Amino acid sequence: MSVEEPLFRLVRGVPTAEELAALVGAIVARSRPMAGPAPTPVSAWARSGRPAGAGLAPGPGAWRASGLPR
Repeated sequence: MSVEEPLFRLVRGVPTAEELAALVGAIVARSRPMAGPAPTPVSAWARSGRPAGAGLAPGPGAWRASGLPR
């Protein structure tokens, strides 16, 4: 792309300065990489529960083991 070649051009219409500014702002906003959402903090109350890998295992006696403390 040469230096004199425009990045974009208007095909029809006569936009105002405000409309051109809005167009340039939208193009700049879309060309930037979007940051992912911030991770939600987990409260100490939620972390104090059972570990993630302590699920119930199906099989004989599983119903009895489900009521026992861990």
